[in-house]
Amino acid sequence: MLTLKQIRENPEEVVERLRIKNFDAAGTLASILKLDEERRQLQTSADQKQAELNKRSKEIGALFREKKVDEANRAREEMSRLKEEIKGLHARLHEAEQELEALLVTLPNLPHPSVPPGKGEEDNVEVRRGGSLPELEEDALPHWELGKKYGLIDFETGNKLTGAGFPLFTGLGARLVRALISFFLDEAVAAGYREVLPPLMVNEDSAFATGQLPDKEGQMYKLEADPFYLIPTAEVPVTNIYRNVILDEEQLPVRNTAYTPCFRREAGSYGKDVRGLNRVHQFDKVEIVEIDHPDRSYQTLERMVAHVENLVKKLELPYRIVQLCGGDLSFTSALTYDFEVFAAAQRKWLEVSSVSNFESFQANRLKLRFREKGSKHTRLAHTLNGSALALPRIIAALLENNQSSEGIRIPPALVPYTGFEMIR
Repeated sequence: MLTLKQIRENPEEVVERLRIKNFDAAGTLASILKLDEERRQLQTSADQKQAELNKRSKEIGALFREKKVDEANRAREEMSRLKEEIKGLHARLHEAEQELEALLVTLPNLPHPSVPPGKGEEDNVEVRRGGSLPELEEDALPHWELGKKYGLIDFETGNKLTGAGFPLFTGLGARLVRALISFFLDEAVAAGYREVLPPLMVNEDSAFATGQLPDKEGQMYKLEADPFYLIPTAEVPVTNIYRNVILDEEQLPVRNTAYTPCFRREAGSYGKDVRGLNRVHQFDKVEIVEIDHPDRSYQTLERMVAHVENLVKKLELPYRIVQLCGGDLSFTSALTYDFEVFAAAQRKWLEVSSVSNFESFQANRLKLRFREKGSKHTRLAHTLNGSALALPRIIAALLENNQSSEGIRIPPALVPYTGFEMIR
């Protein structure tokens, strides 16, 4: 959530920067500034009347001691009137604060100045690419056919058990999933991240704090009997570990990693790249989450990008990194890099990771601050996260790119985890 300080200091800049996200904020900002001025005036009036009330309270005792009963009674009447006025001011102040909050949560995060304009993914900017595109034999199969051929993925039974978008991994396919999870976690721990295992459901406060509510409510699965949501990503519970926390500057950066299943309704995406593992409702993912000092959060972002890039290199997958344009940037992000890997049988680039800096946007909702060394004052921290990595499309690319007449080759970096070099 943007802070009032950001908006007060330069509302014109806020409007201009949000235009990069194709968001017209002019009307909302005008209403926010008007409400903020009213709120501050109400607070000033309430404080002044409270001071007057306190003064009258002290005077009454003196008037009674001086036997000035009539004056004391008039002072009492004045106190009653002041109490009612203060009560009314506080009631309106509470309403104004709620109205202000309701408007503030509708504003997206400001994009970083480097974010290019654009309407959607077609306007994203490629930063770099690596690896070589594999040349497959003419009879090469897409991963959903390979999964069936080698007994790795059973889409039909997954559909029977739950529905479309809930694949059942079997045999060596299940072992490949387990191997990738362990590989990604071990790489994260070796890079200095602390492993945590969070709950798979969160409450509304947690979903609000990281920006899933109210922006992405339709994308989450909500329980009917309890006010909980199935997590769309480990980002939500892991970042919320630090909700309402004040850290010391010496504790930064805070670096956590977590493996979790993720659950997404993918509402509105039916018919778009839905074959096989390209778009599913339940999937496994290892997430990296960082909290850092605002002065170095963009160096942290580059380090996180380098970590994800190292993973796809070790898996020998051809990849490209793109910077998202304003129209493709999420509600909460200030800057995001997407990683895409090439699935050779489909001849498609598949997104497998997003690495983002949210600056202070999530921290403001989280009330996550840090105390600078030698200072009593606190500042909002910066939060960042990235997929390292999401499994379904990684598996799709691994199966398609490494197929041959002999079977499917396992990249050497994974062999210590799978226990096998080939799927036959």
